[in-house]
Amino acid sequence: MEIRELIDESDREDAAPILKQLWTDRDREEILTWTAEDDYYLFGAFEDSTLLGVAGVRIDDFLHHQHHVWLYDFVVDEPRRGEGIGTALLEHVESWAIEHDCESVALASPLDGEEVHEYYGKRGFEKWGYAIEKEL
Repeated sequence: MEIRELIDESDREDAAPILKQLWTDRDREEILTWTAEDDYYLFGAFEDSTLLGVAGVRIDDFLHHQHHVWLYDFVVDEPRRGEGIGTALLEHVESWAIEHDCESVALASPLDGEEVHEYYGKRGFEKWGYAIEKEL
């Protein structure tokens, strides 16, 4: 498996259907817009030339996390889940974060996502607080 940054528009177009599995309420154009932002980095896991999964991150600084990578988007193509692709992507993100002098990798997860919490917990992530929002 090869993991590399998805830089050009055609790479992001290939990633859009996989990202749509995570963001079902977003359309293709929205996905292409946010993945093209200058401070957003998108990594893809490939087998031969087939894209299997993606991880989208930003480097940020705030309060608890100091200089860290925030994992915004993380999804493996549904038929390929459970094959270690996600673990390989997370390990790549962690290595990339270290190369960029980051202290941690952080993300937000739904409160009722126990399977998701267990997945990240097995990979060394710890719950540290709540993300609280007010819809406007």
